[in-house]
Amino acid sequence: MTRRHQQIAEALRRAITDGMLPVGSALPSETELAATHGVSRGTVRQALAALLSEGMIGSRQGARHLVLSTAPSQSFTELRSFAQWARAGGHTPGGRVRESVRGTATAEEAALLQLAPGDEVLRVLRLRTLDGEAVLLERTVYAGWIAGAVEELPDDCESVTQALLASSGLMFAHGEHHLDALAAGTVDARELRVRRGSPLLRVRRTTTTAEGRPVETSDDRYRPGAVVFTVRNSTQANPLARTPAAD
Repeated sequence: MTRRHQQIAEALRRAITDGMLPVGSALPSETELAATHGVSRGTVRQALAALLSEGMIGSRQGARHLVLSTAPSQSFTELRSFAQWARAGGHTPGGRVRESVRGTATAEEAALLQLAPGDEVLRVLRLRTLDGEAVLLERTVYAGWIAGAVEELPDDCESVTQALLASSGLMFAHGEHHLDALAAGTVDARELRVRRGSPLLRVRRTTTTAEGRPVETSDDRYRPGAVVFTVRNSTQANPLARTPAAD
């Protein structure tokens, strides 16, 4: 069954694509949208988070959301979730947790997760496969407040994003990605089956809830030739897309 926030998001998409809400115009306030659809402001925020993730609207603190584009880019969920991205492209995702341990946040982790240095975090090393081939090694650090829910997931959980939404109601809404390259270390080489020192594509990301609360920060390392990231620039939006590398 389609959830209420998904129905509201779709109604807003239609209003944007049909020109009722043109590029540059402001959306009704959360209060107005809640009254129109007979829902809580929390439900409205979930709907708006979906459009934000697609690059169709933008937000600015203290101001209404503005329409940025009439067409959605690759959804945030597909970009954030390896499993959902893989299935959307007709591939079979897989993976397994290699290590999961609690510890105290470093100064860098604390800054990214808005914690105090020394606060508890959960560090998870997870190998991802695409059609049976190892392509990605994730080093994810979760804030302590969500650690228990993550630990309850099976080691071979296909989509952590969907599992946390189902078990805890947690919705990832915003992400910041930094792309660079680095040489494979000992663990990278073993898990991704490459030579030590081989070049890897690295994506460092920090993900937050719709309210801006950091949930996780991750260092994701892709095997050479596994994926291609594409940025399309315009005056309206700057979507980032992930695609499998050509053979």
